Amino acid sequence: MLSTELVTAAYIGSSVLFILSLGGLSNQEKAKRGVWFGIVGMAIAILATVLGPEMSLSPYLIPSLIVGSIIGLIVAQRVQMTGMPELVAALHSFVGLAAVFIGLNQEINPMKSYFGADKVIHDTEVFLGVFIGAITFTGSVIAYGKLAGSITGKAVILPGRHLLNILMVVVCLVLGWMYLNDLGWTYLDQTSIWTLLAMTFIAFVIGAHLVLAIGGADMPVVVSMLNSYSGWAAAATGFMLGNDLLIVTGALVGSSGAILSYIMCKAMNRNFVSVILGGWGGGGEPLADIEGEMVATDNDSVASMLENSKDIIIVPGYGMAVAQAQSSISELTKRLRNKGKNVRFAIHPVAGRLPGHMNVLLAEAKVPYDIVLEMDEINQDFPETDVVIVIGSNDIVNPAAQDDPNSPIAGMPVLEVWKSRNVIISKRGKGTGYSGIENPLFYKENSRMLYGDAKKSVDELLTKIS
Repeated sequence: MLSTELVTAAYIGSSVLFILSLGGLSNQEKAKRGVWFGIVGMAIAILATVLGPEMSLSPYLIPSLIVGSIIGLIVAQRVQMTGMPELVAALHSFVGLAAVFIGLNQEINPMKSYFGADKVIHDTEVFLGVFIGAITFTGSVIAYGKLAGSITGKAVILPGRHLLNILMVVVCLVLGWMYLNDLGWTYLDQTSIWTLLAMTFIAFVIGAHLVLAIGGADMPVVVSMLNSYSGWAAAATGFMLGNDLLIVTGALVGSSGAILSYIMCKAMNRNFVSVILGGWGGGGEPLADIEGEMVATDNDSVASMLENSKDIIIVPGYGMAVAQAQSSISELTKRLRNKGKNVRFAIHPVAGRLPGHMNVLLAEAKVPYDIVLEMDEINQDFPETDVVIVIGSNDIVNPAAQDDPNSPIAGMPVLEVWKSRNVIISKRGKGTGYSGIENPLFYKENSRMLYGDAKKSVDELLTKIS
């Protein structure tokens, strides 16, 4: 067993490593090192907690840790990059549920007796931990279903949904007041536990209702938002257990997730509060008519166009992830650059269904970091670009965001690919994207549709470009 002093020192070391991990993740070149900082920090934290003086090594603890580690290892090895958004949502739900269980356990079987002001503080920590954890759990479960396609990606709007949310929150606050004042029935020598259980059930409903009302185009923000919720739930749990490391870690995750959500909302020209409350695309105004027709092309024509082009920009989206075409795209990029062509990548802040989704895929395929540019860095270059290749993107290249005030994505900053001389859109079929919005880009005179699986299309293109 470790002494209290050694555990404290280990917790401080873990906190520093977690901060270094977050700092490393801000840069692609340092991201791998940042991940290792996080891994080492978490390993130290777990060992210090398990071997701490207050820990009782029950016959269930070590087997549980082993089983959990094996499951985590298997999942990490099997999950594809296309499944990362769903995995992240699922992991957030675990954090939320853990906070609920710990809070209920603290009420039924507290670590020690609390009196006076200490009891009020402790009960407040329990209430907040369970409340945030319950919302995080069901919200993450619904997010997982939407991302996996088992639940519709469209916003599910109930009549008077905002009034319903306010009413549920008010009821939870009343139950919280009753809980803090021990008003209720007695159960297991603990008064007012029914108020805590009732609040938990209502919070479950709030979490599910909030995320159901959020449409598909906002799901990257939802994943980031739930990440923030899980952090605050962990911090509240840390206060409950008197665990300083859990407080620090939860605060880091909660604040960074909130900041990322705000940044993404700003990039989408979306109000943060409106995203949280849901109802994306619920205006019901008629959309502008789309003129023209989709014109198909083939790989011979695309190869000829690329051979005669000097400046080329590639815009990756979720379709690239689904087709696992990143390695083929990387090889195409290498060959074109060897021919002296200026090839770059344009990344929208919410491309894919997870923050940084495209950056990770391109880094995995060893695409040079210096040619992967963010929207603000490259948007002004499209008018001087010969060819733009759009791989499985829809909403982030939709001109309706600028041209149609009734469009659900009106005002959202997009990659202005239609301003280039030629646009090649690699797409499986004629359907709409994840958000269900028609894209006028596909009908423009300088756009050509390359139908089929993105990887197969690019692989065939590689046979024509040496």
